[in-house]
Order: sequence, then structure tokens, then C-alpha cells
Amino acid sequence: MSNDTRGRPDILSHVSIVLVGTSHPGNIGAAARAMKNMGLQHLVLVSPDSFPHPDADSRASGAGDVLSGARVVSSLAEALADRTVVFGASARQRTLPWPVVEPAVAAKGAMAAAAQGGRVAFVFGREDSGLSNDELQRCHYHVQIPTVDGFSSLNLAMAVQVISYELRLELLGLLEKARGKARPSTRSADLMLSPRDEGWDVELASMEEVDQFLIHLEQVLVEIEFHDPDRPRQLLQRLRRLFLRAHPDRMEINILRGVLRNVQRKAAISDGNKPH
Repeated sequence: MSNDTRGRPDILSHVSIVLVGTSHPGNIGAAARAMKNMGLQHLVLVSPDSFPHPDADSRASGAGDVLSGARVVSSLAEALADRTVVFGASARQRTLPWPVVEPAVAAKGAMAAAAQGGRVAFVFGREDSGLSNDELQRCHYHVQIPTVDGFSSLNLAMAVQVISYELRLELLGLLEKARGKARPSTRSADLMLSPRDEGWDVELASMEEVDQFLIHLEQVLVEIEFHDPDRPRQLLQRLRRLFLRAHPDRMEINILRGVLRNVQRKAAISDGNKPH
């Protein structure tokens, strides 16, 4: 890994902070400042209420380059399309359980993935309501900051600061290890992001590729009358959780798409229709 003139290693270019539906532009500026404090540069804004805005500029306080480089998109799917590992910030447990990690463990897994060329995103929701269930189901893991019981809500920029700090701390550990001066790890556990060890032969599938596979899977399940859209019973959410947990690579996704296409052809033949 090489360092730039500010000591920000290239590995951090693989990590983005995504803010969804931010209502107060000052929080965008404060989040940008929190990011720059810890060496992060890539900010993505999903449908912010007001941006650009003078309040964002004033709260950034020296992190104007992070704001000027921010990418504004209209949907979370667009923000995550090229990401291979996604963490969603959530202050509470949801109806459908999902893999949950603490910030230190998330940072360790994120930096390990980034060091292998993975593209990582940390997603933060609205100030008043956080991320919706549908948005959280686009994430491989949920990250929960261990606050006290009964008062779990953090200011958006504070939450970004906590995650950015943990990423910075993990990065410093990697740099020291590379210099042969490894310090004792403060991480309680490793996050196994995938079976992709050093030398894995195919790149992990992007979120866009996984989403397209899941859309295709839903279509086939409806066609073969396994899935009734009027009585979903959390089937699609559970299948999404399964495949996100598996972290398929691009070849595996292509194989699964091929299986689905063959199922469609066979189903068409059995129905007396000409295969297409």
C-alpha cells in the first residue's frame, strides 16, 4: 500500500460513506468533517433534502473537498450498485434477524475486504427514522454502536465519526503490521466476509449483480408457482439474507442465473410453449 501526501493510504479509496435522505444540510457537512478527520474521502448522498447548502459548507470546517467530491444519487440501489460489501447502521433489532456486528468488528472486516480490492460501503439513514427495513435488507451486515439502553439514538455525524474512527484505527494496525511493528489487536472477533481468501479466483459480485439475480429469482419463483406475491411470507427477504450472507462471486452469480434461465426454458416446454 502506498501513502499519499496526507498519509491517506490507497486502501481507503475502496470505502464510501452513504447518507440516505439527510434532512439537515449541516449534518452532511459535519459528517464530511468526521470523515476527513479519519482519512475518508468518498461521500455518497441519496436524495438529500438540501444540497449543496451554505450550512453544509460551514459545518464541514475544512472538509470542503469531501463535500465538493460528494456524489448525489436518487436511490440507494444506485449508490450501492458497484459495492461488494455493505454495512447498514441500525440502532435497533428488526423483525427479521440479520447479521449484526459492532463497529470494531465491522471495521476489521471492511478493511480486510478493501485490502483485497473489495468495494465497501457504510450506509446511514435519516436523522429521525434511520434506515427503512427495505434499505437495511440491501446490506450484508447491520452495524450497531453499543449505546446505553433507552438512549440509542446518535446524531448522524457522531455515528459517522464512530465508524470512521474504527476504520482509521484498523488501518493504523494494518500499516504497523506491514512495517513489522504489529500492535496487540483490540478486536474481539474477526468478521468472515466470504470464503474469498488470498488468491481467490473470481471477484465478488457487486450489489447490482446480486440485485439483478434476486429479481430474476423472484420472477422464476412466481412463474413456477412457488412464490405467491399476494402471500409473500417473508420468502424474498429470507432469500436475500441467504445470498448476501453467502457473498457469491461473479462466476457463482452467473451460474445461478444460468440455472434460472434453464428452469424457465424447461417450464415453458412443460407448459407446451415454444422455448425462447
